Amino acid sequence: MSRKLTAIDLFSGCGGFSYGFQQAGFHVVLGVDNTEIALKTFEKNHNNSKALLLDLHKESAIDTIVDETKNKEIDVIIAGPPCQGFSLTGTRNENDERNSLFYSVFRLAERLNPKAIIIENVPGLLNLYGGKAKKEIIRLCDEMGYNCNPKLLFAPDYGVPQIRKRVFFVALRKEFGVFEFPEPILKEEQYIGCEDAIGDLPDLVTNLGSENLEYDKKPFSNYQKMMRNGNKVLKNHTGTQHTEHVINVISLVPEGGNHKDLPPGVGDSRKFNEAWTRYHSKKPSKTIDTGHRNHFHYKWNRVPSVRENARLQSFPDDFEFLGNKTEQYRQVGNAVPPLLGKILGEQLLKHLNYEV
Repeated sequence: MSRKLTAIDLFSGCGGFSYGFQQAGFHVVLGVDNTEIALKTFEKNHNNSKALLLDLHKESAIDTIVDETKNKEIDVIIAGPPCQGFSLTGTRNENDERNSLFYSVFRLAERLNPKAIIIENVPGLLNLYGGKAKKEIIRLCDEMGYNCNPKLLFAPDYGVPQIRKRVFFVALRKEFGVFEFPEPILKEEQYIGCEDAIGDLPDLVTNLGSENLEYDKKPFSNYQKMMRNGNKVLKNHTGTQHTEHVINVISLVPEGGNHKDLPPGVGDSRKFNEAWTRYHSKKPSKTIDTGHRNHFHYKWNRVPSVRENARLQSFPDDFEFLGNKTEQYRQVGNAVPPLLGKILGEQLLKHLNYEV
């Protein structure tokens, strides 16, 4: 095949998943989401892609997407429907309408007949409510002429310096066979730790930084070199002004520790599983979430910057996040790590008889 294969990104957020597909050689035609600032970030970082602000609960949204793509063949639909209904941190309400948002993926697929559909979600999707959602996704795929293969992927296995486990449903039109997931590229002892991921970035201790920073150290790991990729100006790397009290509490947490390591009576305002967690320099970070108040730098007594979280999610340094800092943190935390997207995209090209 000589043309670039095309993809649409539903529930795109800032577009981490599809950015990985872009890196793999796909043309990402559209990003669709209901958050305007995330779509602005999407448009800024995707080449010749259009962003559509739509509510995918509505049938009219599907019509709009079909109209936008009427002169194009769409090869792949990728989607990360909101996972709050399935998440262990959510309310786990079986009737949460967000649980059924994956139906919109299939309503669109029915109209566009792509070669492949990829749905990403939290592991809870596989077993919650007796595995109803998993069975329904596989049933819909089969009914529409797709072989569907779901698999849990662990991000550190694929070079992402972050403890993140997600399920990917990859459905191929039956003439393309069954998708075979790529084998892990790293063993546990080879996982990329926080220091090798972010240790070359300015420390933000004496200076909270600015919107345009220069690197003040040379990269000392292959991962850092890959993330820089010749980039010269550092965006989204500004510090957070903590109170003396918060700095003191953080200083009492040992590397790799959390609230359980604090003295009695200290840090009592936050005592739950992830509270007061300090990263370990030699291990991948905890799962990056949409906030930023519970995790701390492995060395400095502060929360990670947006850029540090983005590095831990495998966003390269030239990917710029728009909006205020809270919006930027949310965009980073909601994303699928681009590196996972790239690896899946490259594997998909092979299945679709496309030369990588």
